[in-house]
Amino acid sequence: MKPVFDGYSRYYDLLYQDKDYAAEAAYVLSRIRSRCPQADRILELGCGTAAHAIALANQGVSVHGIDRSDSMLGRARERIERESPEIRSRIRVATGDVRSVRTGEKYDAVMSLFHVVSYLNSDRDLALAFETAAEHLHPGGLFLFDFWYGPAVLSQKPEIRVKRLSDHDCAITRIAEPELRSDEDIVDVNYSLFIEDKASAVISRLQETHSMRYLFLPELQALAGHWFEPLDTHAWLSDEPPDTTTWSAVATMVRR
Repeated sequence: MKPVFDGYSRYYDLLYQDKDYAAEAAYVLSRIRSRCPQADRILELGCGTAAHAIALANQGVSVHGIDRSDSMLGRARERIERESPEIRSRIRVATGDVRSVRTGEKYDAVMSLFHVVSYLNSDRDLALAFETAAEHLHPGGLFLFDFWYGPAVLSQKPEIRVKRLSDHDCAITRIAEPELRSDEDIVDVNYSLFIEDKASAVISRLQETHSMRYLFLPELQALAGHWFEPLDTHAWLSDEPPDTTTWSAVATMVRR
């Protein structure tokens, strides 16, 4: 099965150029170090184009990034090569599936961002991802991940969104048309990208569907409970608990 993002990995960094990766990495690191002050080795499950890994490396952290998509990892390697030798020395990336990868190493913390956990639609897949995180941690190590928070999704309801952006090579219009499958706790986000090549004025179209599972705290704790104890859950980039206005939440769990 082709990993999601393979189709538009070429445009991924442009689509998310407005994300403040440095601020997000600082937030994640503060969460981790509030419990493990000396943490400086992190495994990232679903590293994408390595923007968070680079931001963490700039804060002195070593990151081992894993991603299923070879095309995303190609972009990651290009991005890493533009960094200084010191930053490059702190980052490794490799192909792997969050449900099954084993690096043979232990880390101070495992993180999984940009809702990778919500891409795991079945209980079995979620449990396998928790097992993967646990296998790479000593007792007391942390697993930090963000996810779509169920109460907010059901309260706000998914809606059509349009995003337009461009650089010197192309102009992109992305339309996100979601379909709620409430009996399965899943939102199918149907993306249509219209990409205009500025040099030729040719417009191409790309379509992908991202099936996202929204989650509730009791089920997360039940699925992870064999390996982890819940520590805390917050609204993303906040010190407050999630609520019905908080589509994105971040959970931190402690390895038993």
